Amino acid sequence: MEVDLALLADAATIDGAGKLNILGIFDRLATSAFPTRHPRLSLVLRFSAGVHELGKHDVVIALRSPDGKEVVRIDGEMNLAGGARGVKSGVLVPHILNLDGLVFPTAGRYAFDVVVDGEHHVSIPLTVDGPSSSAQA
Repeated sequence: MEVDLALLADAATIDGAGKLNILGIFDRLATSAFPTRHPRLSLVLRFSAGVHELGKHDVVIALRSPDGKEVVRIDGEMNLAGGARGVKSGVLVPHILNLDGLVFPTAGRYAFDVVVDGEHHVSIPLTVDGPSSSAQA
């Protein structure tokens, strides 16, 4: 299994046909004071799996602070199925995680780490700038 799309956005949806709609992709936030609370961000992922990878998979998404500490952790399970007509070449599974009110305690480079079945797949960086952070960026 691969994560073939991973980004942060202001908003995202998946329509009835499975098409991703993404608004406002970003990798940097600015604030005037710390700690700061961001009203909402959407973590957008798309998983790509072959037929041999159908079934249940453990997924962990962790937000890490600039010093590597876990700020937020979400543990979940994903069940990839072939559907009614079967799957010959694999599946693409879009996923959106809306995160409201995340608190960033300090300036610096944060990262959302995505782990599937114990294997790290991707880190999505997010730089948070604020007072006296220009030297850290």
